[in-house]
Amino acid sequence: MVGIPSPAAVLLPGFSGTELPDWLRDRLAAGLAGVCLFGENIEDAAQLRALTDAIRAANPRAVIAIDEEGGDVTRLHYASGSPYPGAAVLGRLDDTALTARVARAVARDLVAAGVTLNLAPDADVNSNPGNPVIGVRSFGADATLAARHVAAWTAAHEAEGVATSAKHFPGHGDVAVDSHLGLPVLDLDVEALRERELVPFRAAIAAGASTVMTSHISLPRVDPTGPATFSAPVLEGLLRGELGFAGAIVSDALDMAGASGGIGIPAAAVRALAAGVDLLCIGTRNTAEQLDDIEAVIRAAVEGGALPIARLAEAADRVAALGSRPRPASVDPVPLPDAAELVRALDVAPGAHPPPGARIVQFETTASIAVGVVPWGPAAAGAPVTVVRPGDPLPDGPLVLVGRDNHRHEPVRAAIDAARASRPVLVVDMGWPSDDRRYADVATFGASRAMGEALLSWLGAAR
Repeated sequence: MVGIPSPAAVLLPGFSGTELPDWLRDRLAAGLAGVCLFGENIEDAAQLRALTDAIRAANPRAVIAIDEEGGDVTRLHYASGSPYPGAAVLGRLDDTALTARVARAVARDLVAAGVTLNLAPDADVNSNPGNPVIGVRSFGADATLAARHVAAWTAAHEAEGVATSAKHFPGHGDVAVDSHLGLPVLDLDVEALRERELVPFRAAIAAGASTVMTSHISLPRVDPTGPATFSAPVLEGLLRGELGFAGAIVSDALDMAGASGGIGIPAAAVRALAAGVDLLCIGTRNTAEQLDDIEAVIRAAVEGGALPIARLAEAADRVAALGSRPRPASVDPVPLPDAAELVRALDVAPGAHPPPGARIVQFETTASIAVGVVPWGPAAAGAPVTVVRPGDPLPDGPLVLVGRDNHRHEPVRAAIDAARASRPVLVVDMGWPSDDRRYADVATFGASRAMGEALLSWLGAAR
């Protein structure tokens, strides 16, 4: 068949290392849509700018994407912990001017780094406190509150010239499975989605979001055939038809089990394109051989009629438009909120205070794949802490026990219960706590370095 658009024009791979590999340079020069950067690709600001300059030199229209949500999910500050307060903190403070200020700060850092697309903000309504992958990435459990902060964040970030991506459509907040590891099920009908999940996405679109990212979740009452990423009723019906979104639709990473588990990435790529996705985020550490396989399967799907050529052409055109946006010039950084501002976001139980002479113990549990292994909490803020892992003995004496999502980790719950039975203890949850706050005398709703500094400030004042 003659005239098939290049499948490379809709692919957004990741790669290993901190320099642009030759195979990726060659593919960019031949029309690859762009590159998604992760924490492992970044050493420091100078190296990152040299990397993005190399990408642009190979393809001036390349989309250079990153997940810089601020807060717990950070790539720019993967080695040191994020200096930004995350979404849940901003939602608790409920100051849209502050939210816009943080979004401008993030965007200006990305402009200086040479990044053109930020896969943020998180527009999920975190209505399930047991959610293993969203939690503090969400602005809140109330759809209206989340919507006004998603809108403030999106508008301010886009105004700085860096494209945003509201995620994870149509809403990943009310699930109990991480789509990196399996296929979550959201058993809601369309009317229920309209009343809660879709509210922040409407706000993001109205605020000018350039892209929207799909979720790998099943919605059996809307489309029982597969995850939202593969669903035309969700993407073409709800997102484009009902919400009126006209920008590029980006897939969540196709290497996640919720998308490619059981069928492989190439087949997932075809199904996503056929459903209405325009830009395919492949994942991390991709290779030339992987892209060869994906492109071959997409091309065969077009030649065999399973994927209309017009659909591929439409996707390629939307991605090209995204890559052709003017590149803003670097400007001065925006001052970030200090610890005193962020302390106001803490949820402190009546009478809670650090025991005299208490040492800080930080529970190191397995972070979600979305967060990765990033310095967090008081340790990231430079405090002397004792780091323990599940099963490790706790130090003697009074303690400040700091964890993330304490209620979700049985060994952490057991350690807290045992410590409370034997000595003075203050328990801090730097994740999204359970509704009963049983394992959170203090909840910070974020574990970034910034919130570690805020917690230390509160501990110092409360002693």
